Amino acid sequence: MENMDVAVVEVLQQAGSQDPSILKPAEETLKRWEIERGYYTALYNVFSNHSLTVNIRWMAILCFKNGIDKYWRKCAPNAIAEDEKEFLRQRLISNFEEPVNQLAVQLAALIAKIARHDCPREWHTLIPTLLEVIRGQSPLAQHRALLTLHHVIKTLASKRLAADRRLFQELTSNVFSYILNLWNSYTESFLILTSNGADTHQIQEALEKALLLLRILRKLVINGFNILTESPDAMSFLKIVFERAKACLECRKTLISRGIQMEVCDKFIIHLTKVLIGVLEAQPKCYVELATTSLEFSVFYCFTETGQPLTFERFVVQCLNLMKSIVEMSSCSYALAKDVTTHRLTFKETDFEIFTPVTLTEICSRLVTHYFLLTPSDLELWDTDPESFVIDDAFDSYKYSLRPCTEGLFSAISHRFRDVIAPVLVDLMQRHHQPCDPNDLHTILLKDAVYNAVGLAAFDLYDEVNFDQWFSTTLKEELKIRSNNYRIIRRRVCWLIGRWTSVKLSSELRPGLYELMIEVLSPDEDLGVRLAASDALKLAIDDFQFNPEEFSPYLAPTFSLLLSLLKEVKESDTKMHVLYVLSFMIERVGSEINPHAAALCSYLPAVWQQSEGHDMLRCAIISTLVHLEKALGAESIVMEPLVVGVVALSCDVNQDYHVYLLEDGLRLWLALLENVSRPTPVIMDLAKHLPALLEKSYEYLKLSLYIVEAYIILSPQEFISQRGTVIVETLMSLLGDLGADGTVMIMTVFQLFLRASPRQGAELIKPALINIFEITYKDERTLLMVMSVYLSIIARILWLYKDIFIQVINEVTRKLEMDGNETKEEAVLGKIIHTWLNHMPYVMSDKSKLLAVALCSLLEVNSPPSVFQHFPLMISNIVGTLNDITKYDHEKGEHVEHIKESVSSDDEEYGNKHEQRRRRIEFNDPLSRISLKETFQNQLFTLRRQIGVNHFNQLMSTLNPETEKDLKLYVSL
Repeated sequence: MENMDVAVVEVLQQAGSQDPSILKPAEETLKRWEIERGYYTALYNVFSNHSLTVNIRWMAILCFKNGIDKYWRKCAPNAIAEDEKEFLRQRLISNFEEPVNQLAVQLAALIAKIARHDCPREWHTLIPTLLEVIRGQSPLAQHRALLTLHHVIKTLASKRLAADRRLFQELTSNVFSYILNLWNSYTESFLILTSNGADTHQIQEALEKALLLLRILRKLVINGFNILTESPDAMSFLKIVFERAKACLECRKTLISRGIQMEVCDKFIIHLTKVLIGVLEAQPKCYVELATTSLEFSVFYCFTETGQPLTFERFVVQCLNLMKSIVEMSSCSYALAKDVTTHRLTFKETDFEIFTPVTLTEICSRLVTHYFLLTPSDLELWDTDPESFVIDDAFDSYKYSLRPCTEGLFSAISHRFRDVIAPVLVDLMQRHHQPCDPNDLHTILLKDAVYNAVGLAAFDLYDEVNFDQWFSTTLKEELKIRSNNYRIIRRRVCWLIGRWTSVKLSSELRPGLYELMIEVLSPDEDLGVRLAASDALKLAIDDFQFNPEEFSPYLAPTFSLLLSLLKEVKESDTKMHVLYVLSFMIERVGSEINPHAAALCSYLPAVWQQSEGHDMLRCAIISTLVHLEKALGAESIVMEPLVVGVVALSCDVNQDYHVYLLEDGLRLWLALLENVSRPTPVIMDLAKHLPALLEKSYEYLKLSLYIVEAYIILSPQEFISQRGTVIVETLMSLLGDLGADGTVMIMTVFQLFLRASPRQGAELIKPALINIFEITYKDERTLLMVMSVYLSIIARILWLYKDIFIQVINEVTRKLEMDGNETKEEAVLGKIIHTWLNHMPYVMSDKSKLLAVALCSLLEVNSPPSVFQHFPLMISNIVGTLNDITKYDHEKGEHVEHIKESVSSDDEEYGNKHEQRRRRIEFNDPLSRISLKETFQNQLFTLRRQIGVNHFNQLMSTLNPETEKDLKLYVSL
């Protein structure tokens, strides 16, 4: 071995040490070597040296893979040299005799990573070399080449750019026939070897290669054809899948009879069904030809006495999901092509050919009475770990678990074939209607299954079932039967009531429902039943007929029982489940929760501590806190320590888990600011997280800006002095990357700075003002909604602080001169006024008053000539604004402008603290109390006195007759 290779082996050995004093320096050395020339060649030499230990070779491959991610791209900093990459590409496909299977898998993945970057342009020899080795005589090399080809095809199929997809389709057209023939050959070998009772090793070897080829074919057929039906090879492959599955199931039975459990055989059969499901999802239109065969195949194996003994659970799940997808497809319109109607009809015809009433009745009955039954293992899990039983049953796992999968198919069939299925269900329901013997477990399980079916098909049984009567008689009584076996029915009845509540339950029966659920939530009831009752309550509260006043008498006991349930359950998933019910209840009843919330508030800190490492539970806690904050209002001060801590943790972008908690954390932060009575040091200190949030969380920019606004409204002077500069700098840095909506949101924050603390705010946003003035001066392709807020800010500065206005005009002029545009302050002002007047007629009336008042302030003797050049348009815009904001008072005989004189006590107390503070800022805004009409008249009088009557009359003569006529309605000169 060369010196570099020896050194790499030595450091890799040290990197595998358990001693930190050895491990740490080794890791640092490897990191330093990552960018050195020859390092990856040395790694290759190490992992291709079969005399070294497996651990050393394994680590060399992992280091090589990490390097590909960081340094293989041409544009990457410290990229691997092109000549070294070319050498490595050649060497990696020069030998496929890796004896260790785990290392062979890693090598295949490594080659696939490089192929993602380089194939086919820089590595056009990869696929041909793999195919050549596959054609060779060495069984080991053949297997390794197939493994590598599988990983390469899988990687290339995942690329989504149009050019990459075209290349993959081209690759598919070149290799598909060969791969298909090879797959057929190995599959035949497996079948023949099995039927001849050959050696297990031979059977395994043939089937492993057939499975690798099948995985390759799956990626090719799903991703490699634009329209599958145009490829005879592709359609031939899909049709033969069914024959292969039948033959393999028979072989599996033969192997089991010989005492051979071959996992790869199960994988092969499952992968055949994955091909069908993948094609159905990717190209549903092309699957029409296979629909009938698929349904016949699935029905035979899942619903006949002949087919079922050949199956195993994962295969049944796949077949049932395939059926479900076809049934759902026949119920939907697929706008996929011009002849979509034809294809939709074809699916419908297919359904009716196969799904005769007799077949549908058999399928429905078998689903309910066979597949829906709780198994002994289900009941054992319920006994030993009820929380896991409930959570497993609740998760959407139809792709992998049998019962959720059968329920999904049942729902699809009952909806699609309502007329046939409804009578079957009604008959089953009538047969299992009355309470049964608590000691007859089989009858109880059948009844549970029937109730499950009636709940799943609730919408489709609307006209068939009198649920009010059923609820008031049988179901009510069944909840009172306390036998241990009968907990199965009590749980199902709670679930059933929840399903039917939003479908068909009279409002007058709702109090009875609440009473029943309160009884069932009792601590002496079975935990699984109580959790089902909590779900039923949530669905009842979620219904549009829910009446908080009607629920009020039941609120205290329900809340108390749910809180007890929350304290009792141990698993994080179950706690999350119950918390969401409580959270939802708080949201719906609002402030009614206040007398009962103290106990929950005192318990939540403990749950928060216990929830470390369970981000979804923490999301549920934060959601509950948000609803509590809103419901409690000012009384939420009791939760302030917990809420501040939760916000600090969930909104810190330096914490890894902020990605899960951030959105809920921001909502909680906003709710906290909206309800707090006064700023406290800890609440103000939270604002230190805002700059990083604004920079990194574009997705939640609106929420973050609402929080900035809440801080400005809460304590403008303190917030501006502590965080103002960095907030403005951050917001300005974002402007170039935002669209019109984002720009308007940021400008709204700047406006709020000006209104909440005018002088301090104006000085704070001065850097932003220079940009705003410059954009207004240039007026290039600025949308009206954006220009409207720009002009509002400019107008407020002009109206309140002419000194700052003049400073900004000077700065803009200096900046334009530095850019090579010779101009003067007067010209800059004139151009801005020109833009202002052109956009003003299209500005909303709430902003146009501000613009008009600010224009009035320019009607003075000291304004430069460039302003008076626009005198007619200025007067026209001011008069136009008066037309919009005044009404004619017949008693007074003049146009009157509404001006708010004072804040009423109702206004003072209405809404949360944030809304009250916002209204005070609005009232304190000078604009709310100024009269545009009086300001305009006084300004014109002053101007006439300053410039003289003759000069004034000359200016007035430039007005058009219509403006002059409207002017006399407001001003007497």
